[in-house]
Amino acid sequence: MFRKILIANRGEIAVRVIRACREMDISPVAVYSEADASALHVRLADEAYLLGPAPSAESYLRIERVVEAARACGAEAVHPGYGFLAENAAFARAIAEAGLTFIGPTPEAMELMGSKTSARRAAIAAGAPVVPGTTEPLGSTAEAREVAARFGYPVMLKAAAGGGGKGMRLVASEDELASAFETAQSEAAAAFGDSAVYLEKAVERPRHIEIQIFSDTHGNFAHLGERECSIQRRHQKVIEECPSPIDDSAHLREAMGAAAVGIARAARYVGAGTIEFLVSDATRDFYFLEMNTRLQVEHPVTELVTGIDLVREQIGVAAGLPLSFTQEDVRFSGHAVECRVYAEDPARDFMPSPGRITSLRVPAGPNVRDDGGIYAGAEVSIYYDPLISKLAVWGRTRTEAVERMRRALDEYDVGGIETTLPFFRRIMRDPEFVAGRLDTGFIKRFNERSAAEVAEAGADADETVRRDMAIIAAALAHESGVKDSASRQPAQQTPSRWKMAGRAALHQSRIS
Repeated sequence: MFRKILIANRGEIAVRVIRACREMDISPVAVYSEADASALHVRLADEAYLLGPAPSAESYLRIERVVEAARACGAEAVHPGYGFLAENAAFARAIAEAGLTFIGPTPEAMELMGSKTSARRAAIAAGAPVVPGTTEPLGSTAEAREVAARFGYPVMLKAAAGGGGKGMRLVASEDELASAFETAQSEAAAAFGDSAVYLEKAVERPRHIEIQIFSDTHGNFAHLGERECSIQRRHQKVIEECPSPIDDSAHLREAMGAAAVGIARAARYVGAGTIEFLVSDATRDFYFLEMNTRLQVEHPVTELVTGIDLVREQIGVAAGLPLSFTQEDVRFSGHAVECRVYAEDPARDFMPSPGRITSLRVPAGPNVRDDGGIYAGAEVSIYYDPLISKLAVWGRTRTEAVERMRRALDEYDVGGIETTLPFFRRIMRDPEFVAGRLDTGFIKRFNERSAAEVAEAGADADETVRRDMAIIAAALAHESGVKDSASRQPAQQTPSRWKMAGRAALHQSRIS
C-alpha cells in the first residue's frame, strides 16, 4: 500500500480524499494556488505545495508543477479527484513517466472513453444501445443540417471532448441549427481546447440515469447500481438520488448494469468509472450517453446505499489489490439523496456569490453527511467552480430520505454569501419532486410553477389591498358621519341600534 499520496485538486473533493487517506494510514499531500493558501484542504493535509497564481491555468492545470510537487514530497501516487486534470490522458502519462502511480484508468482507456464520439463507437461495438446520431465530429453546418434532417428534429449538438453541459445545444428546428452549431463549436473550443461537435437525436423528456462501475487489474468487474441525475440546471446536475425513483428501477438496474460492465470490459477499463444513460420516461428504453473516467461528484449517494467506500477502492485498485467485493456482494439498502450546495444566488438567476463566509452551521444528526470544503472565515474565490459542499442523507425509504433532507437543509446556514440552499428547500417540498416524477426538464417546469405561484400570490395581494382600501374608506366615511352627527346631538345621547349594528359589522370586517 502507498505511504504518501498527492491530491491534485482542491475544495471538497480534496478534503474527501484526504479523509480516506487518513483512514488508510496514508500521508496526504495537498497542492494549492495563491488564492487557496488558507483553504481547508491545505489545513488538513500533512504537507502542501504552492502551484502558482489563482487562475487554474497557472496553477491546478499546470501538469509540470503538479509532477514537481509530487516528486518533491516523495509521493508514490497521485489522486486527481474530479475536474481539472482528472480526465487528462497527458497528465496520467506524465505521472507514470515520473515513476508514480496515477489513481485512475490508463491513458488509453481515458482517451477512448473521454471522447464522446470514440466512446459511442466503443459502446456500439460492445452491443450497448446508443442514441441515434453521428460517431464522428461534424465538419460543417451543411453536414450538420443533412444529418439533422435524416434523424429528424429535435436534435442535440454536443462537444466531442467535453462534458458538464458545455458545448451542448438543443435544436428544435432547422432555423436554429446554424447559430446553434457555431455557438456549440466556440463554447467547446473555449472550454476544452477542441471545437469538435457531434449530433444526436434528442430524446424527449428523458431521465438521466448513470451506473457506477468498478474494475481492477485482476480482471474483476462489477457495478454498484444506478444514480438518478435528472434534476439539472443548464445541463449541470444539482440533485442526485440512489436508487432511481423510477417504478421499475430494479429491472432497469440489471439491464443497464450489464450494459455498463460490457462497455467497461470492451474499453479494458481499470478503476472507478461511470456509464451515463438516457432513459425514455415513456418507453423505459435506455441509450448510452457517455462515460466519465473518474470519480463522480455524486459518489456519496452510492456509498450511503451500498456501504462501499469508493475512494478506498480507488486507492486499493491503484496499488494492485483486487476489488474488496464481487457483484454478488453488492447490496442496496434504503435510499439516498444529495444536493450540491453552490455559492450562487437563486434570486439573481444563480449568479456566483463569492466572498468571505462569516458564519457556518452544518447540519448533523442520524444519517446526514456533508462533504464540504469550507469553514467559517474561509474565502469563496471567483476563480473556481462555486460548489462549496455536497449534502447527502440516507433513509430507509425515499420518503424518509426526502423528509431528512428537508430537515438538514433547514438546519444548514452559510453566512456572508448567497447559496442555493433556499432553492433546494423549495424543491424538496415540490409535489412533482416528492412524487418522483423526474426528467431533465424538471427544473424548467419547477421554475414555471414557481413563477405562476408568485403571480397568483401577487394577484391575491392586489385583491387584499383593494379590499383593505375599501374597508378603510368605509371606516373613514363612517367616522366622519359619526362626528358630524355628534356635533348636532346632545353629548349624552345614546347611539341608535342601527349605528351600533354598523359598528359591529365594521369591526367584524376588520377582523376578517
